Amino acid sequence: MSNPDLRICFVGDSFVNGTGDSTLLGWTGRVCQFASQRGVPLTYYNLGVRRETSADIGVRWQFEVMARLPEGCDGRVVFSFGANDTTWEQGGVRVKTSDSLRHTGMILLVAKRQYPVLMVSPPAIADEAQNERIAELVGYQRQICEGFEIPYLDVFTPLRRSPVWMAEVRSGDGAHPNAAGYAELAQLVLSWPAWWKLE
Repeated sequence: MSNPDLRICFVGDSFVNGTGDSTLLGWTGRVCQFASQRGVPLTYYNLGVRRETSADIGVRWQFEVMARLPEGCDGRVVFSFGANDTTWEQGGVRVKTSDSLRHTGMILLVAKRQYPVLMVSPPAIADEAQNERIAELVGYQRQICEGFEIPYLDVFTPLRRSPVWMAEVRSGDGAHPNAAGYAELAQLVLSWPAWWKLE
């Protein structure tokens, strides 16, 4: 690693934040903890905000990332969002699919011009109707990332089948797991070759 000032911003929603994890690590803390234990000197910033949609993230991400990745550092950005877009409220989803994809495309287009970028899909929750909407969004997000040549990790599919993740989500608030669930998500990221290239 040529630049010892490695900084990674994780931008997204409550799943990036690690909501529900009694250890307060979430998946982002776990993957960075593992990297640190391997001797990788990094600074990580958790920029996850509960209930935020792609529209909300589109408004704030650039200012927040710029403040944390100044000129001269080895800055990287990992995005993960979308579940809140698919939440059904007041007779419709919070963000229409077409708008969600437009926001995602703009975010990634700008980010890729400035930083190495990865994207992690939204995970599964306890509501199967919403899971169908998330699954559709994951497919579209993957296509956008492929078009921009940005690595994309689908954690939704394996977590939807995971007894640990789903049990913790159901026993919690219906969306967020506890520590064991986030540990499973972290392991998916740690098993992803693109993560190690980012590091």
